[in-house]
Amino acid sequence: MTVKAKKETLGFETEVKHLLHLMIHSLYSNKEIFLRELISNASDAADKLRFEALSNDSLYEGDSELKIRLEFDKEKRTITIIDNGIGMTRAEVQEHIGTIAKSGTKQFFEALTGEQAKDSELIGQFGVGFYSAFIVADKVTLTTRKAGADKSQGTRWESAGEGDYTLETVEKEGRGTEIVLHLKEAESEFLDGYRIRSIVRKFSDHISLPIVMDKEVMPEMDSDEEEGEEAKEVKPVAQIEEETINSASALWTKARQDISDEDYNQFYKHVGHDFQDPLTFVHSKVEGTNEYTLLLYTPARAPFDLWDRDAKHGVKLYIRKVFITDDAEQLMPRYLRFIRGIIDANSLPLNVSREILQQSKQISAIKTGAVKKVLGMLENLAKNEPEKYETFWSQFGAVIKEGPIEDHANKARVAKLLRFASTHADTDKQDVSLEDYVARMKEGQENIYYVTADSFSAAKNSPHLEIFRKKGIEVLLLSDRIDEWLVSNLDEFEGKHIQSVAKGDLNLGALDEDEDKTAEE
Repeated sequence: MTVKAKKETLGFETEVKHLLHLMIHSLYSNKEIFLRELISNASDAADKLRFEALSNDSLYEGDSELKIRLEFDKEKRTITIIDNGIGMTRAEVQEHIGTIAKSGTKQFFEALTGEQAKDSELIGQFGVGFYSAFIVADKVTLTTRKAGADKSQGTRWESAGEGDYTLETVEKEGRGTEIVLHLKEAESEFLDGYRIRSIVRKFSDHISLPIVMDKEVMPEMDSDEEEGEEAKEVKPVAQIEEETINSASALWTKARQDISDEDYNQFYKHVGHDFQDPLTFVHSKVEGTNEYTLLLYTPARAPFDLWDRDAKHGVKLYIRKVFITDDAEQLMPRYLRFIRGIIDANSLPLNVSREILQQSKQISAIKTGAVKKVLGMLENLAKNEPEKYETFWSQFGAVIKEGPIEDHANKARVAKLLRFASTHADTDKQDVSLEDYVARMKEGQENIYYVTADSFSAAKNSPHLEIFRKKGIEVLLLSDRIDEWLVSNLDEFEGKHIQSVAKGDLNLGALDEDEDKTAEE
């Protein structure tokens, strides 16, 4: 390797520079999240190593005790986060830190408003990860080595968070990643053991990996040593011991009554890479021959890549608490792609491959059960917390409309979750369920009527509505892009035919007969 290849200075992508600037200014009031983000990354690195080591035990390099270590140095004004997880190669460092290689980037930048409060929410939702270090640091040094690589193949990355960064090949004895934050002058509050511990317990207590720090322990003196004048002159020397400062157990394995709402919310922020609390969640253990536990969340906001069909799904698969994959398409159908959380299966083999996942009857059964739990969660939300369900529908309604098309087994349940605008209120608010419509149907009315158009205004002012308004018959006003596709796959609800007012023979049946009788009288 040439000297030039060993150390080079590279420029950040334009998007990274933009994100760094926005983040430092928009997230400053919530600056302590930097530690949560870096600990979350370290936890993910450990998960990945555990999975890779299932088929290659030598990756542990004789050290299978995975943990995250935190250190601080008041004199040097540094905080250090160390993990012994999977580590990164030089190319991976450049790919993951020099660029933003994630879906939804374009939509994210287009959504920014310039208002600090709104933008901070958007940035949090987009996910800042490693870059959050620059909220409190004016220089960050990352040293890493991929598990299984030679110690001469370490990589050091360093930047002041401005226009560029340096990349250097270095020697690193242990695998994993070490991140040193050189704190800004105003951030001395983080050079305090109690402060760091309190942040970890607030944001990262649920991390199943031990998070450790050194603490000083005064040795106990024997009763003989305590006596006499000489003993008073001899001051005991503090000993340094490593202390685990989080619960270090998988949250989903605990009983529901032993988990606080705050614990559930913080775990969501970890698995969902979100700053906001979730809208609702379901935590359930399924017993029997195919035993599994699920903890699944509905976010409060739609992700930027909701319409990106190549985006990763948000449900992580574990097998007996060992992380397997975060891209398990087999666990959730496309119309529930916004769901975040974990499924931990007890009856699957640890050495499961992606091909086995695709063909597994057990995985198929888990998916069936998980979908039922999610639909139950949404049904409860609609019934018991209608205001929250309105929020949910405003964010994910158009995606749920894919359900009757994609999920024939649950078509009837999904149909009950659908909401539409209608002539009942004549507003564009989609709050009318098919059950609401049926309950308001006129005596003798046999069909559920709808009109489709490119916009709500066009639907509301459709000339086809004239006779229905005259007869007082409610019509659903459909203007979402997916609506034509939906009604072509959902032709009835609870025995009532769903019919377009603009297509086919509009036989109003008994309604016309009633009107004729009234005219004769």
